[in-house]
Amino acid sequence: MPNLFYAEPQIPLTRTGVLLINLGTPAAPTATAVKPFLNEFLSDQRVVELPRWLWQLILRGIVLPIRSKKSAHAYSTIWQKKGSPLLVETNTLTSALALKMPKGIVTKFAMTYGEPSVTNVLQQMKEEGVQKLLVLPLYPQYAGSSSGAALDQVWRVLMKQRTQMAVHTVPSFFNNEDYIKYMAQHIRQFWDRHERGQCLLFSFHGIPLSHHTAGDSYVQECTITVNLLVEELKLAKDEYQLAFQSRFGYSPWVGPSTQDLFVQLPQAGITKLDVICPGFVTDCLETLEEINIRGRTEFQSHGGEQFNYIPCMRGGQEWVEILTPLINKQLQCWL
Repeated sequence: MPNLFYAEPQIPLTRTGVLLINLGTPAAPTATAVKPFLNEFLSDQRVVELPRWLWQLILRGIVLPIRSKKSAHAYSTIWQKKGSPLLVETNTLTSALALKMPKGIVTKFAMTYGEPSVTNVLQQMKEEGVQKLLVLPLYPQYAGSSSGAALDQVWRVLMKQRTQMAVHTVPSFFNNEDYIKYMAQHIRQFWDRHERGQCLLFSFHGIPLSHHTAGDSYVQECTITVNLLVEELKLAKDEYQLAFQSRFGYSPWVGPSTQDLFVQLPQAGITKLDVICPGFVTDCLETLEEINIRGRTEFQSHGGEQFNYIPCMRGGQEWVEILTPLINKQLQCWL
């Protein structure tokens, strides 16, 4: 009979740990590496809420054979010498954050899909004596398909632990004062170095409309973030736009669509555009390829003249200043 629970390390479990979780990345920009990553990602029912048997037929028969090759090509356009930008930046952020944590705190990161997996990292943390765990999904705004899916991975591991960790989570920080302050500062610094556009487009990853109508708080939290940034930047109503990107499939998604606006804005006289993605902690496929490559081409091919993508804040700089006080506050009950 197979063992239902993980073996426990024979050491005192007295330490506190911090676990950052990001989405994940394939190991290489090839169809061979992308296919199992996409299979794991798109098989998560938090991501696609269709009957499992039906979706698996569609996924394996149609989506994976086509999308794996297309996604591999997209990844190849942004891949760095050190690897995936998302993996590189998440590692940089975690290393910088670890230096700011109180003495004795074990700080690591894991990916919801791919490696390093939540299962393996939590096992490593157990072996280092961690019993109290703070989990922070790297998504400022909560969505069931992102933060919820990340936390599900933690719960799955806990269900198999003989001695379960005590767990505290930070499901979102969309209105955190430091987050808003440093994001606004990041935008101003970009404007100081580049010609400012006529409009600032805040682009967030989209979710299916069905998730929103079922009660997902994501759109509301994105809207609050934008309102706070607009107030901090003192923008007029005609100087910014909120939109959602990365539509997938044929069902309706929340809008307005970032991709549609790349066509519509030049027609409305907005030919100089700045774009920022406040919902992404690290640059990745959705920001570097979807926005800065394909989005730029789409905007310029429809009459746009100037397209400025404002990169995500660097992991070892602004994000550490945001996350350090946030984490320290959450750890107070244990330290």
